[in-house]
Amino acid sequence: MAKSKNNAELQARLRSYEEKQKVSGQKAQKRAADTKLALTIAGGSVLLTLVATLIHGVAFPTPTSTASATTAASSSASPSSSPSASATNSPLVPKPAAAENRTWTGTMKLNGSDLGLSLDGKAAPQAVANFITLAKKGFYNNVTCHRLTTAGIYVLQCGDPKGDGTGGPGYSFGPIENAPAGDLYKTGYLAMARQGGNGSSMGSQFFIVYKDSPIPSDAAGGYTVFGKITSGLNVVTAIAAKGSDNSNGQGDGHPKVTTTIGSIKLN
Repeated sequence: MAKSKNNAELQARLRSYEEKQKVSGQKAQKRAADTKLALTIAGGSVLLTLVATLIHGVAFPTPTSTASATTAASSSASPSSSPSASATNSPLVPKPAAAENRTWTGTMKLNGSDLGLSLDGKAAPQAVANFITLAKKGFYNNVTCHRLTTAGIYVLQCGDPKGDGTGGPGYSFGPIENAPAGDLYKTGYLAMARQGGNGSSMGSQFFIVYKDSPIPSDAAGGYTVFGKITSGLNVVTAIAAKGSDNSNGQGDGHPKVTTTIGSIKLN
């Protein structure tokens, strides 16, 4: 009888021990999962912060856009259309036909040095028509590049006459054109900045990709790639090498080297 009682007590203690081990294991797994999640969030927050500003704000490929302000970034190896609602543009927006369904070439002065340009009027007629129209009017002359990102996403953002990421030509347009498949923006690409989640918020702001950059699409899609730098990209990389003032954190701010657009010539 005593032996039976001892066995029962032993079994009870064993069950109790096993239950405690099970609970302890579950807690350990939860702590590990929580730690992994925290690390994932922390790691992703830098890129998300960059994309958010790139898409919307006073830094990086992104100023806050209104009917007269724009933002964001984009470029790729094999550009393809991104989803975007059809745009209803105001009469102020240059007509896509102005792009003439052809490739435009030319130069853009940046801090006195020439950057060679190639604009794809066939793949991005609305954005190219807008850019060449503004360029021919001298809109970009003496406009500064107000944003530089140097971590995760590598772009120099320009084209805001206010110089703070909130300016534009007095109108906005869409839709998104020629966004890259795979969200990869290749070195040398020229892309339109826009507001986050708004494919019809482009204006005058654009960005130059000086190093391959994965830029996630948002609810509106990707970013319009309208051309590329064909020569002189070393001018941009030299500016990037000096860094930003990091005013927006994560290597995102105003270029330390004051950067100004001069004349733009296209043919």
